[in-house]
Amino acid sequence: MRKVESSAAMTGIILNLQPFVEFSNDQFYELCRIHQELNFERTARGELVILPLSGGLQGIRIASLIGELGLWNRRSRLGKVFSSTGFILPNGAIRSPCIAWIPSERWENLTLEQREKFLPFCPDFAIELRSKSDSLPPLQRKMEKYIENGLRLGWLIDPKNRQVEIYRQNRDKEVLENCDRLEREDILPGFMLDLSIIWEE
Repeated sequence: MRKVESSAAMTGIILNLQPFVEFSNDQFYELCRIHQELNFERTARGELVILPLSGGLQGIRIASLIGELGLWNRRSRLGKVFSSTGFILPNGAIRSPCIAWIPSERWENLTLEQREKFLPFCPDFAIELRSKSDSLPPLQRKMEKYIENGLRLGWLIDPKNRQVEIYRQNRDKEVLENCDRLEREDILPGFMLDLSIIWEE
């Protein structure tokens, strides 16, 4: 077992169970289903990641983000919004962004069985929200892996430093300091996120 960071800035605990046990995607799904009180992810190397539950302020912020993206999506009818949903990335990792979005056609191409389990692809858009106890580098690496596996747009929102890192395909990372809103992204036409809902405590 190894921790990602010290307890003062912990993003999660990684358990290297190989060569003792190796979970298939279906077995990992069952593990998560049985232990719904825990947050699990799996790395590309097959390591089990145990993530801490959200605190109250983090939960409010995530709910606000879901509400804003969900409202835009209901109006635009362009796709599906997800929270704490497992995605099987092309590199074999199973990751669960705070919030994710895919176009409608990707959802419509899934079978009922695929819809009920972890989705077999990387989302098109993802948000990771840094909590007070999260270390920033592991979240940055996570966003980079999303991009490597097909993510088209990613926002890493850091309320502690009032900073947003924007990740896009074939472009350098963009860092915004003390910005008021996020908008004008081709993948999310007409969506505007007022960051005051995140900066407020």
